[in-house]
Amino acid sequence: MTITRVLGRSGIEVSAIGLGCWAIGGPLWGEDGQPYGWGEVDDDESVRAIHAALDGGVAFFDTASNYGAGHSERVLGRALAGRRDRVVIATKFGHTFQEATRLATGTDHRPAYAVASLQESLRRLGTDHVDLFQLHLNDLPPAAALDLVDTLEAEVTKGTIRAYGWSTDDPASAAAFAAAAPHCTAIQHDQSVLRDNAEMLAVCAAHDLASINRGPLAMGLLTGATRSLGTDDVRGRAPEWLHWFVDGRPAPEWAERVGRVRAALTADGRTLAQGALGWLLARSPRTVPIPGFRTVAQVEENLATLALGPLPDDAYAEVERLLADLRSADAGAKV
Repeated sequence: MTITRVLGRSGIEVSAIGLGCWAIGGPLWGEDGQPYGWGEVDDDESVRAIHAALDGGVAFFDTASNYGAGHSERVLGRALAGRRDRVVIATKFGHTFQEATRLATGTDHRPAYAVASLQESLRRLGTDHVDLFQLHLNDLPPAAALDLVDTLEAEVTKGTIRAYGWSTDDPASAAAFAAAAPHCTAIQHDQSVLRDNAEMLAVCAAHDLASINRGPLAMGLLTGATRSLGTDDVRGRAPEWLHWFVDGRPAPEWAERVGRVRAALTADGRTLAQGALGWLLARSPRTVPIPGFRTVAQVEENLATLALGPLPDDAYAEVERLLADLRSADAGAKV
């Protein structure tokens, strides 16, 4: 039986694990040559993987207008053609890009750009509405985010979106936005067994929001992958905000943390990835992890967690014991 969750105050029901569609967007480059995609991708395999997810009970797909400069949305739209009524689609806005050159060009938080970006996303996805429309600018000042509320509410009234949210890691920003935005129903934020955000989970509980977990597998670190990554992959030339990898390989301090909890996460026969996703399901009834994928095999492994369910209480407690000292040190470093 597939575990389901509700996207906050919207009442929209989704599978407890969704799919994050960043990786299937393929290459995206900054004007300075920095990669912001995951390298070349096989679109036919991406479509097969999405179909496998549908067959496995997934009803929630998260993408963004700038993933592969629109390519992720196009591939997702192709895969969901004729199946739109079976799924909940989330996308994001705020980054600007050139589709033809796959070049990231900057950001734009103006209300007019939000509307234009939505129309382009609808075109690429081949649908007349998206279920969740998310602001994609993590560090935008709350006042600027609040300037978007009237525009987003108007789109809800028109039926082009059902609800909206913000992809941000700042609990204060999320709380201010949720308090002023009637149809805000979710906050997407970094959340994994390696990087807990208890403050954000408290905000989600206080405002009846879903916690959509990006990076639930630490961008591959929690799959046990150790291969060297290419320079067309964002992890191969990690920007400052991406701490998991150095020179295309797992950063030693984070690899050590994975090693510390591996046995607890896999104690009941799960794979490392399934254990990490099970930890998130046990962490809060509001969490909806969205692991990325590029292959059918990855989808099938991750979605087996829906049958396995949350990590057992004893394994969860052991993970918390093993990471307690490191999390205390991390919290002290933020003060």
